[in-house]
Amino acid sequence: MPKSQVRKKKVYTPPTDVRPAAAAASKKPSPTWLPVTAVALIVVGIAWLVVYYLSSQRWPVESWSYWNLAIGFGCMVASLGILSRWR
Repeated sequence: MPKSQVRKKKVYTPPTDVRPAAAAASKKPSPTWLPVTAVALIVVGIAWLVVYYLSSQRWPVESWSYWNLAIGFGCMVASLGILSRWR
C-alpha cells in the first residue's frame, strides 16, 4: 500500500502592524490604590447594608429610609466600575 503524502501547514505569522504582544507590553499596570479602593468600597457597601438591616432600619441614617439601600448598592456598583479599569 502506498504511503500518503504528509502535508505541512504554514506557520501563521500575524501582520506586523497588529501584534497583541506589543500592544499588551505598552499598557502600564494599574496603580496599587485601584484594587484597594475597590475592595474598600465593597466592604463599606456590604457593611452599610448589614447595619441597615440588623438595626431594623434605624442606622446608619434613619431619615434616609430606603436611600440607605441605594448607598450600599451604589458603593458596590462603584467598585465594579473601578475594577473594570484594573489591568
